[in-house]
Amino acid sequence: MARKKNQTTEPIEALPVKKPRKVVSGPIRDKEKTKRRLIATVGKVLQKYTYSGLTITNIAKESGLNPKLIYLYFGSLDGLIEEYILEKDFWSARSRTHLTDLLEQPESIGPDAINEMMQLQFDAFLKDKSTQRIIHWEMGMKNKLLRKVADDREELSNQLLAHVDSTFEGTDVDIRATMALILGGVYYLTLHAKNNGSTIAGIDINEDEGRERIEKAIERLIARDFEAVESQPKKKSGKKK
Repeated sequence: MARKKNQTTEPIEALPVKKPRKVVSGPIRDKEKTKRRLIATVGKVLQKYTYSGLTITNIAKESGLNPKLIYLYFGSLDGLIEEYILEKDFWSARSRTHLTDLLEQPESIGPDAINEMMQLQFDAFLKDKSTQRIIHWEMGMKNKLLRKVADDREELSNQLLAHVDSTFEGTDVDIRATMALILGGVYYLTLHAKNNGSTIAGIDINEDEGRERIEKAIERLIARDFEAVESQPKKKSGKKK
């Protein structure tokens, strides 16, 4: 039947629009977030138990996630640990920025610049417990991955020292040996102080007074090498006849 022209039609009631379903963050819907959580948990477990406590059980317990996710996203426990170690930057953010600036302007590399680099690393190492654990792990276990991380760290410091080698060439001053002693001393002092609270030569770097003494000693050692090379005539290099 045809509808009359003057007949009004009632507006059709619009159907309620369904609200988009809220996506709940979880291990399946948010893979990347879950991976980040597991990687971060490796650091927490290292700090709490040391490397001997890096087990599937401990990581699952600390993260609150299903242990099967470790295999799903990383293939194995070793895969997860490897991901954490490779991401771990042993140069603190401030140290890396400072180092990058120095490498871009090598003419500015002198005793003050090198001292600042060492002071930044000393401070960062004192505060980062997970880095302390990994250095301790490196010292106590032969592992290809840990060796690679150590070599990468060494390569970065070599880039810096390569710019100062010429300053000491032909002299009896060995700046690389000085730097090795400083870094080795920083590792040893920190690991002893933070693991069992022991002192070295009566100095406790857990205390401000002890820490300041080490900072001043680092500065003096670097300054003395540069001062010594200025007052020492360089030996002429040449082939013996």
